[in-house]
Amino acid sequence: MKKFRKVLDGLSSSSPGGVASPSCGSAAGTPTAHAPTPQDIHVQETLVSENFQICKTVRHGFPYQPTCLAFDPVQKILAIGSRTGGIRILGRPGVDCYSQHESGAAVLQLQFLINEGALVTACADDTLHLWNLRQRRPAILHSLKFNRERITFCHLPFQSKWLYVGTERGNTHIVNIESFVLSGYVIMWNKAIELATKAHPGPVVHLSDSPKDEGKLLIGFESGTVVQWDLRSKKVDFRIYYDEAIHSVSWHHEGKQFMCSHSDGSLTMWNLRNTARPIQITYPHGKILKDGRKESCKPILKVEYKTSRNSSEPYVIFSGGLSYDKSGGRRPTLTIMHGKAITVLEMDHPIVEFLVLCDTPYSNEVQDPYAVVVLLEKDFIVVDLTQSNFPIFENPYPMDIHESPVTCTAYFAECPPDIIPILYSIGAKQKKTGYSHKEWPVSGGTWTLGSQTYPEIIVTGHADGTVKFWDASAITLQMLYKLKTSKVFEKPKAGEGRAGELVEEDPYAIQMVSWCPHSRLFCVVGISAHVILYRFSKHDANTQIVSLEVRLQFDSEDVISPSEAENNPCFSDPSSPQPPGSPGSGTQDSLPCLKVKSRPVRMPPGYQAEMVVQLQWVDGEPPQQITSLDINSAYGLLAFGNCNGLTVVDFLQKTILMCMGTLDLYGAADPYQRLTRSPRKNRQSTSGLTELSDNQVSMDMERSKSPTSVKGPGRKLSLPTDLKTDLDHVNGHCTSPTSQPCSVGKPRITGVPEGPRLTRRGPGRPPFRKAQSAACMEISLPVSSHTEGGHASRRAMLQQLHGVSMYSHDEHHTTSYNWSERESRENSFSRSRSSSVSSIDRDTKESVTTLQFGESYGRKGDALPTACLWVGTSLGVVLLLPISIPTEEEERMEEPITMGPSGTVLMLKGSVLRFAFLDCGGALIQSPYEVWRDPNGPEDPDRPRRRKLINFSPSSSQEACGDGHLAVVCSEKQAKVILMPTQAVLFTHNITESSFLLRADVVSVCNSVCLACFCANGHIMTLSLPSLRPLMDINYLPLTDLRIARTFVFTNGGQALYLSSPTEIQRLTYSQEMTDNLQDMLGELFTPIETPEAQNKGFLKGFFGGNAQTFDREELFGEAAAGKASRSLAQHIPGPMGLENMKAAAGGVVGDLARARIALDQRGERLGELEERTALMMNSAETFSTHAHQVMLKHKDKKWYQL
Repeated sequence: MKKFRKVLDGLSSSSPGGVASPSCGSAAGTPTAHAPTPQDIHVQETLVSENFQICKTVRHGFPYQPTCLAFDPVQKILAIGSRTGGIRILGRPGVDCYSQHESGAAVLQLQFLINEGALVTACADDTLHLWNLRQRRPAILHSLKFNRERITFCHLPFQSKWLYVGTERGNTHIVNIESFVLSGYVIMWNKAIELATKAHPGPVVHLSDSPKDEGKLLIGFESGTVVQWDLRSKKVDFRIYYDEAIHSVSWHHEGKQFMCSHSDGSLTMWNLRNTARPIQITYPHGKILKDGRKESCKPILKVEYKTSRNSSEPYVIFSGGLSYDKSGGRRPTLTIMHGKAITVLEMDHPIVEFLVLCDTPYSNEVQDPYAVVVLLEKDFIVVDLTQSNFPIFENPYPMDIHESPVTCTAYFAECPPDIIPILYSIGAKQKKTGYSHKEWPVSGGTWTLGSQTYPEIIVTGHADGTVKFWDASAITLQMLYKLKTSKVFEKPKAGEGRAGELVEEDPYAIQMVSWCPHSRLFCVVGISAHVILYRFSKHDANTQIVSLEVRLQFDSEDVISPSEAENNPCFSDPSSPQPPGSPGSGTQDSLPCLKVKSRPVRMPPGYQAEMVVQLQWVDGEPPQQITSLDINSAYGLLAFGNCNGLTVVDFLQKTILMCMGTLDLYGAADPYQRLTRSPRKNRQSTSGLTELSDNQVSMDMERSKSPTSVKGPGRKLSLPTDLKTDLDHVNGHCTSPTSQPCSVGKPRITGVPEGPRLTRRGPGRPPFRKAQSAACMEISLPVSSHTEGGHASRRAMLQQLHGVSMYSHDEHHTTSYNWSERESRENSFSRSRSSSVSSIDRDTKESVTTLQFGESYGRKGDALPTACLWVGTSLGVVLLLPISIPTEEEERMEEPITMGPSGTVLMLKGSVLRFAFLDCGGALIQSPYEVWRDPNGPEDPDRPRRRKLINFSPSSSQEACGDGHLAVVCSEKQAKVILMPTQAVLFTHNITESSFLLRADVVSVCNSVCLACFCANGHIMTLSLPSLRPLMDINYLPLTDLRIARTFVFTNGGQALYLSSPTEIQRLTYSQEMTDNLQDMLGELFTPIETPEAQNKGFLKGFFGGNAQTFDREELFGEAAAGKASRSLAQHIPGPMGLENMKAAAGGVVGDLARARIALDQRGERLGELEERTALMMNSAETFSTHAHQVMLKHKDKKWYQL
């Protein structure tokens, strides 16, 4: 042991990792003394810093916290604004653009410049912005900041360059869209109302010009006053006063009457001939009670009044208005009134806004509505108005990512080409029916498949136990297949013992997934400490699910001494007795959290459950969360670990191969001095995350019970502080050496009877009150530091950090914090450097943080590679477990597999995060896998089914380089490259000292490989392999919430993703090549389309005044007539280019060709019309000549007096 420690000390002292380096890491990895140099392995590295660039690509999902909606009826594109200042612009599938206001202020209203390729946004910071949509990535052209008044409503008439802006003071200002400058023309509130009126009319809630006369502006005030202002004469035409507050106004297309919605649930119809009283007052959902009073109803927030050519009856569509008595148990509604028919559509979520889509952009024509776009708080639907049953359209966008809160993500690029079609064919059978048969009405923009496309799949795990597979190829996202893991278990019934406590929980929530696209094996880890193995089949099956139970929780009496280990080997033998810690040795309450279905289960085609492995309750304590997982189809092995130890399962023989505590994995090579364990004298309850205690004495007592407790006097590691602890616990892990102790076995105190446990959960209850959804983790991380009397303060901090008691299943955000409070919270992620928590002196349980199967060398003296399991722990220790697997298929199914610790130990700073293997040429070595075969396929008697294994052995991929391979190991603090089988450290790089890594992956970029890292301080870094030379270090994303830490993941091709909000996935690239090609992959928002001509009103109607005379707004609002506005009222912020250059900046050759084609078509149409008119004139001339000749012949012989 002493000799071994000297070897370790020699390695650590000679490694550059032992020397403190700046927070950004050392300049480059340097060769370690007494080890082979990089020149000996002859790796030609091709990656340079110029190959890397960070860029956001596309955002998928439903816009988080939406606020407003707008639609361009000519371009047929739709925009959605959000509370966080984001804008999503949607068109045909593939046309999906996200833009963000730098201020982050909520978007109050959106206004398209119809068919102009521009958009006006009004934000909560009283700023107007003009966006250019004639480029693939929209940009702001102008901004106008109001200083003294708050913006409440905006209106932009069709084909007008003057924007009407209503304010909270009741005034109406006019903005020139081209120059984005205020006009001197202002409609003051005191001029709009009568002088005798004493009360202020309130903010402006509606602005619209009359369909009959553009020179008349209708102004609606919140108090119930409606005024029609004559813009030419600058006076009021009429005033309307109503007792109830106004929420919205909608015109009839003829401009002779309009409809208002009010706060008492009523709709009023007004005629311009008599404005003294409404011609009609209706309460659509209110009844007259027996005593003659009307039912009190909720406000009607918006009403749309539309006419149709196919029916004499107009459409009246509104939201709200239900009676208070009925609305208590009813969901939000959208009501469609067409004649005497009233249809009430119930929604699953509150309605934010809705729009009625019409064929014409002109307000003075028959509207002919064909669809209603309804924006809900957590959904987006479109209703088909052309069918009597009002079906909804099938949404082509991935708006249901958050159907259940996302708890984990996985990203797979360069998948086998056949996997997406087969998943799509299976998933197509799961789709709902009853949708409208018409095409999706939001069909604007253009999108073409990019040149660089390869199969990509995103896998999301959810709180309700579902797993979704998404086709992410070509920066799009489309649902492929949905898997419900809860169908494996019996449904808990209320009132039946401890199982009844599970009814309101999320016991099936997914924590992590492992998927092999080649063998199509799929494995999930659930929050109830269960692992489910799935196989893919094209045929349905009626099979029995194999259930295995594991007792992975060790007491001091269960520790295997070296002498006992000789008699009780760590591998299982059917004839040998089961060692302690294996199934069958638990107490009478050794039960799993969930009950697997015992009867044969009929499974449809797709992923079918084959085996379930569950951890048991031990002595009334729940099993600890599983922190690591790996599966290998070629070996037929499944491994997982937690803070108690490691379990290896042979899923071909359906047996448990190994179940060991973390300490037992070291064998005789334990690098730490362990304290003698003693029974605990006191017990602190650990029922859930909110019950964690910071009592040092009780923590030490907890730790002293565990055989894997660590006490290393004098040895200090650069370990994370207590905030990392909270991060690990929220993730359901116990991965940090400074984390709170995991609950352990029942204390045995001699002579003291145990009293009742008031806070203890039953064995049927999962370890957490709520699934720690990654979508729910939106609370900003506070700056944490230890204070005296830390028990209460720590509990409060943890409750705020984790939000366990504040989250509900239906809401993705906390009920005690709203979005405005979050904006004012400190957006920082800093951590105290307390020596008391940075030292190994604080005992903690050592958890298994990462696992990797692969072909390697289990011992230094091995000449040939064998199957191995690499194990990384939270103390930065790397262990190798060689595995002996029978080679023949018949022997593999019958003979036992042997494996055990080899005593190999490697040390790193911080928890181990990732393993990867390279050959001596620097190429990535993939793990062996079994070629997929359908387990339920028809048998061929002539050709018996045999396993086909693909093995990527290190020695088979290299001849000139000799034997051996490189192992890349990355922890929270540093990365090392090791030469196997000599186990010599070639390169060491200290990635960070002041922070820690959250994610690290070895990925392929530009036909080479690199190490990609995401740090808790927001930096994204890439290191070359094998030299660990820094290639990129960019401060990209400040870690403001734990959701990002939980869901950030890298993949091949220079891509990554994370959950940017509870409902949205943000994809990004760190490859310069993909950044350069991104413009070609994105869709065009603007397509040159000729504006439809106005409907011909007819000669008589126009002659007798059916249309108003032309209205020149420039003459009224221009500087020459109205003067300049006050400079203190608003501040103009110019953009990079004005509106006059916007059309010239339309992006791409595609736009130029389209415009040229349209111009050519228009020229051809005009030439055709000219030819037709010329022919018509010639015919008329010939007819006139014929008639004149006939008249001449008739009268040529007559005298003048005979005519």
